[in-house]
Order: sequence, then C-alpha cells, then structure tokens
Amino acid sequence: MRYLTAGESHGPALTTIIEGLPAGLPLTAEDINEDLARRQKGYGRGRRMQIEKDQVRISAGIRHGLTLGSPVALTVENRDWTHWTKVMGIEPRDQNDEEVKRTVTRPRPGHADLVGGMKYGHRDMRNVLERSSARETTVRVAAGAVAKKLLKELGIDIASHVLEIGGVKASEVSYDSIEELKEKVENSPVRCFDAAAAQKMMEAIDTAKKNGDSIGGIVEVIVEGMPAGVGSYVHYDRKLDAKLARAIVSINAFKGVEFGLGFEMARKQGSQVHDEIIWSEEAGYTRRTNRLGGFEGGMSTGMPIVVRGVMKPIPTLYKPLQSVDIDTKEPFSASIERSDSCAVPAASVVAEAAVAWELASAIVEQFYSDRMDVLKKTIADHREYGRLF
Repeated sequence: MRYLTAGESHGPALTTIIEGLPAGLPLTAEDINEDLARRQKGYGRGRRMQIEKDQVRISAGIRHGLTLGSPVALTVENRDWTHWTKVMGIEPRDQNDEEVKRTVTRPRPGHADLVGGMKYGHRDMRNVLERSSARETTVRVAAGAVAKKLLKELGIDIASHVLEIGGVKASEVSYDSIEELKEKVENSPVRCFDAAAAQKMMEAIDTAKKNGDSIGGIVEVIVEGMPAGVGSYVHYDRKLDAKLARAIVSINAFKGVEFGLGFEMARKQGSQVHDEIIWSEEAGYTRRTNRLGGFEGGMSTGMPIVVRGVMKPIPTLYKPLQSVDIDTKEPFSASIERSDSCAVPAASVVAEAAVAWELASAIVEQFYSDRMDVLKKTIADHREYGRLF
C-alpha cells in the first residue's frame, strides 16, 4: 500500500489518496473521524484546535461501506482557511494588497523555514512553514485510521500512550488487556496511564506555557495480535522494524526511536536482553519475555510490538530565540506562529497511525491482498502453520 498527502496548514484542505487496499474492507467516515478527534485532544494544545473540527470527506474508492480495491480519496477541510484566503490564495496575488505583501523573512530555529527556503528558493518562508507544519499529520492520521480498520479485521489491535513529558516520567505500566490500557489512556488529558504522573505532566505544561516555552516527551505504541514472520531478514529495506523506525522519525519533531528495552540494551548482558523461546500446543511458539519488542531479524515474532518515539519541544515559541532576517541579514527574534506549548499527547495518536500504516502495508505486501475475505483466510492459515511449525 502507499499514500500521498497534499495541502498546507492554512490552505483550503488536506488530502490523501490511498492505493492498494483490498476490496471488501468495511470502512465509513466515522471510522476515520474518531481518530481525527483523538488527534485534536490533549492538554497543551493551542487555539488552532478550538477552530478546527476535523471531519473526513470520502470521495472515491468506497461504495456502500466497502472498499472497491481502487484508490481511496480522503479530504479534511481547514476551517481556518476563511481567515487566510488572501495570504494563502491559489490565484496570482494582487501586488498592491498589503495583507498579501506581508512575508516571513525571519526563520525559526529548529524549524524547516531557513533550510526549506534555501532548497526551493523561497524568499517568503511561509511557503515552507505552511507545508512543514504538523497540521499535515491530520491526513496521516486519517490514513492510519484506515490501516487500523484493516488490522482490526485481521485480529490485530493497537494502542498508544504517553510515557514522559518535560522530564516527568510515568511509572511502569501494568494492565490486563490492551482494552484496559486504551480506556484509561483515552480518559487522560495527557494520554498517560499513570494518573499521578499525568497531573505532574499538566503542571509542567502549564509552567512551559507561562514562560512562553515548549516541552517534549516520549510516546509508546503497543500492537497485539501481529502474526509472526512479517518483514524480512533477507533485504535491509524490507526489515519491518526498520520501516517502523523510519515511520516514527518521519513524524514532525520526532528525533529518536527504540524497540522493547531499546537503548537500555547497551547497559545489559546478552542473557538480560534476548527472549527465551517456548512452545505450547495452544499458543505455538512464544517468548518468556518481550525485551526485543516483538522483533527478531527484522521480522515480527508474534509477541506484542513495542515501539517508542521521542518528540523534541516544538520550535515555535512565544518567547522566540534569536534568528537572522534573510533580507537584511540583521539579527532579530524569530517569527511567532500560533502553536502548542506541548503536542506530545496528540503526537502519540500520530505515532499510532504511523505504526498502523506500516504494519498494514507490510501485510498487504507479503500476502495475497486483492480481496479482504481471502486475506483474512490467508492470515488465519499463516497463524496455524506457525503454531504447528
């Protein structure tokens, strides 16, 4: 499967076209709108989320609630576009309009403004910041919601939560089922399982906002029910954990990724890292532990997939850092754009979508996938083969 997104932060809409979905997958707008709403929540979000109420419009690829096997087109309108019609207009601009002549010439440190302007020759860096904005993740979440629906049909469930914000760490998470995890996380303003840590996280966000600053954190995505053997040890570019690592780091402001014990493995002995293999007639091959986060040799093991990503503080600050005006070359404080003081809770939903997409895409690539009913039977047969291997 593949998808392409288009659209600017304050343009008319954001669009994605998804290609490669099996025919016969049940899918409605509500399946997608639920995740779009989750992305907009979270303590620390800015005023933009008070303006937008993201709703998807499906314009191709689905008939009577089922995918057709042809490309699926999804569009999410930007309500804030009504305030930006002149600045972000499609047609040639009126050179005498003062509002249109207003340009961004002071790049923000940590953002794509300066380097993007240099790459494409944009003297008005609004041409860069509009596309590099995290608003683009809206349709990435929409695509991820479609992938999640496919995974759900195959008995694969996925959840995300926040482990750390601004140096405040959640205690070790312990739950009986992924449904319990999801229920508790969805009721937390910061999507944190640990209620005591969640309160401290909100206090840290309040402090950052008061100081005109921003803070980052760590999110975790957990996947249960993934069949063993998806991915490859044969080719580097088909390793499933490598694809997930790329997907996580491709999210705006994400700068690191780890699986299972992650970087802690560097401080442990091999006997404390690798997962012993066991077998039972009921479950087939499993592991005593899951320190490797569900992967061996670039392939899924059938154990829960556990992947974490670190998000840096958002670079748009209300107490901006020093920059240089690209026209005058004089030092100035960087431009101020409307932003969040912390977007980590929302970013966990984006990470969930990114992981879901890569897993669904890997399954569709590896198994026959023109028809959903055949794919479901193929995965069931694959699981049974693995159990008896």
